[in-house]
Amino acid sequence: MARRCADAHHGRVIVRREEQPDIDAIRAVTQAAFAPDKTGSGSPDLVAEARLVDDLRADVGWLPALSLVAVVDGTVVGHVATTRGRVGDVPVLGLGPLSVLPEHQRRGIGSALVHTTLGAADALGEPLVALLGSPDYYGRFGFVPATEHGIQAPDPTWARFFQVRLLSA
Repeated sequence: MARRCADAHHGRVIVRREEQPDIDAIRAVTQAAFAPDKTGSGSPDLVAEARLVDDLRADVGWLPALSLVAVVDGTVVGHVATTRGRVGDVPVLGLGPLSVLPEHQRRGIGSALVHTTLGAADALGEPLVALLGSPDYYGRFGFVPATEHGIQAPDPTWARFFQVRLLSA
């Protein structure tokens, strides 16, 4: 599964499954995307989202086929993780973290990663994708507050940011 889109400032963007050699680059992309100074170089400590990706990769719910990278000119510039979760007894997908290098943000790379994930999840017959993130950003992909579908956030303080997107299944 590879998807191409254009980055107006660089070459073509390829979205593909992550591979073992990508792991250090994914950590660096996530660190830079979420670091307070947006470079990732301000502190030797990993930001929470970079640690989370490492922890998720070691978890039984990690879905390697849906851990995707965006590559421009041979360099990993974006990443999205997808994991298996449950709503009651129903298996669902969790999306995130979604990371794009700061110098590549606002060029459609994050959107390409989300669209590719949603398309693959729908093709696989998944019923829904859940995430914790900005309602303004993810609303454009059809995500709505989980409470609209009777789904409560695992932590009540997340309610505003806990969202779902129903798929055709």
